[in-house]
Amino acid sequence: MGGTKASGRLRQAAVRSVGGLPRQFWWLWTSTLVNRLGAFVATFLALYLTVERGYSASYAGLVGALYGLGGVVSSIGAGVLTDRIGRRPTLLVAQLSTALSVAALGLVTHPVAIAAVACLVGMATNASRPAVQAMMADIVRPEDRVRAFSLNYWAINLGFAVSSTSAGLIAQYSYHLLFFGEAAMVLATALLTFWKLAESRPTAEPERETRPGRDADISMWTVLRDSRFMVVVALNLLLATLIQQAFVSLPISMGQQGLNSTDFGTVIAVNGVLIVLLQLPLTRFIEHRDPAKLLIVSALLTGYGFGLNAFAGSSAAFYAFAVVVWTLGEMINSPTQMGLVVRLSPTHGRGRYQGMYTLSWSVANLGAPLLGGTVIDHYGADTLWAASAAIGTLAALGYGLLLRSMRAAEAEEPAPMCPEPPSPAPEREPTH
Repeated sequence: MGGTKASGRLRQAAVRSVGGLPRQFWWLWTSTLVNRLGAFVATFLALYLTVERGYSASYAGLVGALYGLGGVVSSIGAGVLTDRIGRRPTLLVAQLSTALSVAALGLVTHPVAIAAVACLVGMATNASRPAVQAMMADIVRPEDRVRAFSLNYWAINLGFAVSSTSAGLIAQYSYHLLFFGEAAMVLATALLTFWKLAESRPTAEPERETRPGRDADISMWTVLRDSRFMVVVALNLLLATLIQQAFVSLPISMGQQGLNSTDFGTVIAVNGVLIVLLQLPLTRFIEHRDPAKLLIVSALLTGYGFGLNAFAGSSAAFYAFAVVVWTLGEMINSPTQMGLVVRLSPTHGRGRYQGMYTLSWSVANLGAPLLGGTVIDHYGADTLWAASAAIGTLAALGYGLLLRSMRAAEAEEPAPMCPEPPSPAPEREPTH
């Protein structure tokens, strides 16, 4: 009897998590999952350059920074294209370009060519993000968006958990298999986009926003003048800079301690596994709680989680424990912060706003490798991890001040933030 009740509760929880979303969302979700199942290269690029090719940590940091520079360029451009030519065309161009450039990166050998192609890979890979996020906001009802973004984030990390573990084993035999395997998976994603995803860009001119300073015609200058949104972007940049150390500085630091690619693959997979297991129930737990406290706690967990790496030495288990701590911070931050992003993004400028938000991750991709590689080469990895704890503390203070100012502004302005024009509810599909 108890087992029947428990299974019934689990079934109800599953329905609450995944039920009632439109069919196109699930095709978009599937394309995200397939893409992330083959996302090998960015995770293992630093190890490929330092272990397989014999380059220095500084050179690996430079290549990672150029990868990030490509993302900086494409974030804004793809955001504008998402609003102008549509979500689906932007996705297809980005996916096909990613497949070609990743395959090319596995073939080039000259250091200048590696750096140049890595920049192209960064451009192509990041170009799809504003389109995916804008399409998701288009096709999902407002009351379901936080849940939809959590499900998409869950798919990203499910794919990452599988790909990071398998890639660590594949790299023991051939790094080239990583490059060509990712190219094949991205091509499969492009086929899904072509066959199953319809264009979702709103065709009718939406009503004007009621917030002062908002115009019906959104430009990038409009986004830059939105001070609240830009503070969110800046704070996300701080935390994204920390999280990116997991893919550049962490493998280098572990390699210096005598650990290999399999050790790193197993340790970093803890991040994806935890998110896969806990993200959905955690989202239900935190969605109605005070966002100020959640964001502050998430920043502290992220910063101090990376700070713990200073005490890991050659223990893969301790590195895994540190991953648990900063992953909890990431899991709390993601749905809470995306709630702010969705509220602050007007319907008719979603591509540009999502492009600017994606830019914070791209700038982190650019700055984190340079910062991490340089600090490790000149001051040692322990200094980098101590600085990470300080950055987490700074971000926590920033979130506290931001939420405090937003509450004060809302008390003076009774109108809700970023109200959306009414729209018909999308057709509901059976749960997958």
